[in-house]
Amino acid sequence: MNAVEIEEAVSELANQPFDATEFPFAFLAAFGNKETTIKRLRTPSANASDVAGGVLQRSNIHIATCPEGKVGEALVALRNSPKTTTNKAKFILATDGVFFEAEDLASSETVACAYPNFPDHFGFFLPLAGITTVKQIRESSFDIRATGRLNKLYVELLKDNPGWATSARRPDMNHFMARLIFCFFAEDTDIFNGEGVFTSTIDQMSERDSSNTHEVISTLFRAMNIRIEDRPKASLPRWANGFPYVNGGLFSGSTEAPRFSKIARSYLLHIGGLNWKLINPDIFGSMIQAVADDDERGALGMHYTSVPNILKVLNPLFLDDLRARLEEAGTNSRMLLNLRRRMSRIRVFDPACGSGNFLVISYKQMREIEAEINKRRGEHERRTEIPLTNFRGIELRDFPAEIARLALIIAEYQCDVLYRGQKEALAEFLPLDAENWIVCGNALRLDWMSICPPNGAAVKLHADDLFHTPLNQSQIDFDNEGGEIYVCGNPPYLGSTWQSNEQKSDLKSIFDGRTSSWKSLDYVAGWFMKAADYGTKTNAVAAFVSTNSVCQGQQVPILWPLIFETGHAISFAHASFKWANLASYNAGVTVIIVGISNHAEKVRRLFSVQEDGTLIVREAEYINAYLVPGQNIVVDKAQKAVGGLPEMVRGNMPYDGGHLLLSSDELKDLNLTTTQEARFVRRIFGSAEFIRGIDRYCLWIEDRYLDEAMEIESIRRRIEGVRAMRLASRDKGANEMARRAHQMREMNIGRNQTIAVPAITSENREFLPCGLLDNNTTVTNKVYAIYDAPLWNMALIASRLHWVWIGTVCVRLEMRFSYSNTLGWNTFPVPVLTEKNKADLTHCAEGILLAREARFPATIADLYAPDTMPADLRAAHERNDEVLERIYIGRRFRNDTERLEKLFDLYTKMNAEKAQKKPTRKGAA
Repeated sequence: MNAVEIEEAVSELANQPFDATEFPFAFLAAFGNKETTIKRLRTPSANASDVAGGVLQRSNIHIATCPEGKVGEALVALRNSPKTTTNKAKFILATDGVFFEAEDLASSETVACAYPNFPDHFGFFLPLAGITTVKQIRESSFDIRATGRLNKLYVELLKDNPGWATSARRPDMNHFMARLIFCFFAEDTDIFNGEGVFTSTIDQMSERDSSNTHEVISTLFRAMNIRIEDRPKASLPRWANGFPYVNGGLFSGSTEAPRFSKIARSYLLHIGGLNWKLINPDIFGSMIQAVADDDERGALGMHYTSVPNILKVLNPLFLDDLRARLEEAGTNSRMLLNLRRRMSRIRVFDPACGSGNFLVISYKQMREIEAEINKRRGEHERRTEIPLTNFRGIELRDFPAEIARLALIIAEYQCDVLYRGQKEALAEFLPLDAENWIVCGNALRLDWMSICPPNGAAVKLHADDLFHTPLNQSQIDFDNEGGEIYVCGNPPYLGSTWQSNEQKSDLKSIFDGRTSSWKSLDYVAGWFMKAADYGTKTNAVAAFVSTNSVCQGQQVPILWPLIFETGHAISFAHASFKWANLASYNAGVTVIIVGISNHAEKVRRLFSVQEDGTLIVREAEYINAYLVPGQNIVVDKAQKAVGGLPEMVRGNMPYDGGHLLLSSDELKDLNLTTTQEARFVRRIFGSAEFIRGIDRYCLWIEDRYLDEAMEIESIRRRIEGVRAMRLASRDKGANEMARRAHQMREMNIGRNQTIAVPAITSENREFLPCGLLDNNTTVTNKVYAIYDAPLWNMALIASRLHWVWIGTVCVRLEMRFSYSNTLGWNTFPVPVLTEKNKADLTHCAEGILLAREARFPATIADLYAPDTMPADLRAAHERNDEVLERIYIGRRFRNDTERLEKLFDLYTKMNAEKAQKKPTRKGAA
């Protein structure tokens, strides 16, 4: 269940008559517990509670219902219960159906409210559903509740008005929803005269059968588009005449409303009954945009962008500097004034703004700093000098762009109320300004200089109004002479495989002529390149959230040299972390943050988060494209190892349609004799088989034994199956391979032994899985192999040094390692090894193998589980690292950062030596 679904279930529970016996089970069900779990908890053996009326779910919550007036005593009993402690309950909850109390035992945060109001605090309990939340969302459950209600209304209106669901009319539907959101907010914040006046007017003036609800709403919208002085000529009914003139484009154009069913009318009135003072524009926009997106509505409630995550971009980009200047200014009136003037000229530009999260948070943070300046200067009620038009964006879809503008307007009003007072905020809020500063269009096709020009130049596009803004409608004219520009955002990632033809064309328009390899880039690379180009014409500094793949593997040599050629450098970066949402179990994509500038500070900051959540900040003179302290360097694929290491190749590609590969049962079904099995079958490993110890075999038929093999019916059928599969392929290479249908594409196997490395492995293992196979065993293309190489090579692969190297220069699938021989092994910098070094490393590899053998038949997965790794195996790896690292620097490295710095330094030197040794072509100057 996602957060919206949970909120709806909790609200439904609160509306039902209180049943003391059933409440604990219903509460747990509302947070996604399955019926089988609930059924088990109903049995005395599964329910370990020692409190009267109690239900205890291990590692989650201890709930008790109690007689009226005894809630406080019941909560104390739950807190003091030994079972609460031994069963590691995270929460305790007590209720009598009248009052409701709960406590988070880890943080000591509490909830206390009337029973009907406990749904207001559902966010407090989201960890029960596996949703790890930050404090902001736990304290602001309103946004999820409002989103869920609006979604129900939206779906119901589309059902009743199919014409509005067409692509031609969907913008009208979305615009209608934006108008409603504004009205709900305005009626609860005194922008309209009288709290709840919009909802109550609809309730009073529309028929209960909903037959004229759309007409009443349309009339109210029309009133808000008519100036007060023009009202006498407009023939407005008296009940609509009291609404203020809003305009600003929000109510211009058609005021038509969709028809309402009784259910839709009921939904509307319930939404209006919510307390819209609590709306949080930081996060509301990203959630509400899912309401209008058919593809995203199934994930409703997951569209929450963590404010702390966004601040990981904004703080080092420019907010930290503003706060530092504020601290430096102290109470110096002149310095404070200069800082305020500087802030009034800062532009924040998000060229993939969605519903405006980055812009809203930037605005609110700057208003907070400005308010402190005004406070120190004794100008508490001073009007802000930070205009909304300095917060500019581009968004491909019209509804998120509309919501972004609305979110900024709401943020401005809330900041005015907070810092200047309700009276001053209301006096200046209406009518809305008709300036447009969010452009709807394709950011990779638009000229960013036309959207956010430097030095006070007006935007070249023109607009009719604020809220109906197709691409060719925009007008901004604000003096920004000498101001800074900060480009930021969270652009769409989309790896090369998932890009549409249109998106491929977008990248081509940016990279064609610069590199022939642009098709391999993630979609987000287009924003980095556009930002670098934009920075050559402005003083802009940019920072984007991105998939970590743009700073790994083969994308680095494609993208980053082009960015560095523009004069930009990486000014700050945040290493990989989870960009979380509100899905259960906190599902999220692994991202990085990279800031680029062509006038970067001398000291640059590299941020990383440890497993315990501790933030580490490393200062460096340079940060390279792999987000490692050091000069700009690009590790490109190498066909041969830079350090003269033996050749590593990818294993054998079956390309067999499943006919050459065999499970244990399939091998038995062949009914081979012992001699036949020894001649025609080999054990084979892919990544999964190697790591998890899965038995798998393959037909291994050398040409000289083909006639003999074909005489065995069970083998012949499989060979014919391979031939048919390859002939049916559209691939000409596969058709050619049909000639030798008895074999895989490659037929490599070690004469004596094979060192094997899985192609895909979990980053959670502290050491890279690798191993030694005998000469009767081979590998698939899911494993890399070094055939008949000395064992000391395995010691290199099993080292922490190699682990951090491939984790940096190879591609990752999310966080999992995707090994590569050309990027991981052939580029791995190894100093010249003496015979003594090789002998020592051979002993280390033998020690690792012996420690594994002692626990046969434990698998690699068993042995290398981080929490249960055997002590002697860990010690063998530690010994291996000790020996290898002393070869590099004469001691153990202090940490992975030091390891990478040494490896990049050595890689640079080895490549320089290689270039010097390269023979000069005849005739070259």
